[in-house]
Amino acid sequence: MHEKYSYRIIWSEEDQEYVGLCTELPSLSWLSPNQTEAFDGIMKLAASVIQDMEKAGEPIPEPISTKEYSGKFVVRVPPEVHRKLVMEAMGAHVSLNRYLLILFSSRLGL
Repeated sequence: MHEKYSYRIIWSEEDQEYVGLCTELPSLSWLSPNQTEAFDGIMKLAASVIQDMEKAGEPIPEPISTKEYSGKFVVRVPPEVHRKLVMEAMGAHVSLNRYLLILFSSRLGL
């Protein structure tokens, strides 16, 4: 299962090494002077932790890549932000939902 998890490698200026991270297991990290070793290290660590969790009967986090999403979420904003977003959506001749979708998509590079 750990092969389907979301991994990333970032540079740590403080440590002067690469840091391997796993989104589904945010408490884990692996330091290495080499990107490939950081990736291999965090994957092996995640596999080991999952194995320990299974033995202890703990719930295993589902990989983000295999989760089903409804496409709906609620966001609370101050009334003045809501008003401004509606005005901008109207100015763009689209619904508020469509306007927010455009904003999110452009921010995420989609």
